[in-house]
Amino acid sequence: MIVLAALRSALFLVWLVLTVIPVALWVLLQSLFVRGNPVYWSCVFWLRLAVLGARYICGVRWRIQGEENLPSAADRQGAVILLSKHQSTWETFAYPTLMSHPLAYVFKRELLYIPFFGWAMARLDMIHIDRSKRAQAWSKVAAQGKRLAGLGHWVIMFPEGTRIARGKAGEYKTGGTRLAVENGVPVVPIAATSARCWPRKSFLLRPGVVDISIGRPISPQGREPQEMMREVQAWIEAEMRRLDPEAYAQA
Repeated sequence: MIVLAALRSALFLVWLVLTVIPVALWVLLQSLFVRGNPVYWSCVFWLRLAVLGARYICGVRWRIQGEENLPSAADRQGAVILLSKHQSTWETFAYPTLMSHPLAYVFKRELLYIPFFGWAMARLDMIHIDRSKRAQAWSKVAAQGKRLAGLGHWVIMFPEGTRIARGKAGEYKTGGTRLAVENGVPVVPIAATSARCWPRKSFLLRPGVVDISIGRPISPQGREPQEMMREVQAWIEAEMRRLDPEAYAQA
């Protein structure tokens, strides 16, 4: 089984490389003439190829619950801040393909240096930060987050800051709830069990189902960022235990 999974994972990696190059070149060319949503959805086209590749090559499927908790596709000014559990690369690829609105990720700028993939990301309206300069990074997140919220975009952040092993919890940082309180934008917590199929620090994908659960929006009115993040953390971690009980039983 491990040998078969390794062969499938290797084929999936080849699929990613073969598809990212032409799409990234198209995005770079397209961005010379247009910016904004057309370029974003061109990038989403490649992400969809990646997610479907994981499904049909490696057997990684998904199921979603709680989609009714997101603003409707017709609500173009329905800004929210998505705060998600982060276990693997899978959800970073999948979320833009599953959401009706453009997403603006907050991510480390080093990703921009990845050939083709990073070059295309640099043409998107997202928030890339230098983690070594925390004060400047937060100022950029605050300014860009406010602007993007005004456009009706959905800012997405991983409050634990990095990928977390299956059955574990990291430190939940308050950047997302600070942004919500300062701009009066609700947050939506998301639980995702992606490490079940694609563990962190590994490129060995295993067949299975990634469960995604979207919680109800949490209003920032009259809230403090720390107290609000505690509510987000409590919901996500409780939901993770419901979705993936065997992982927490082992822990």
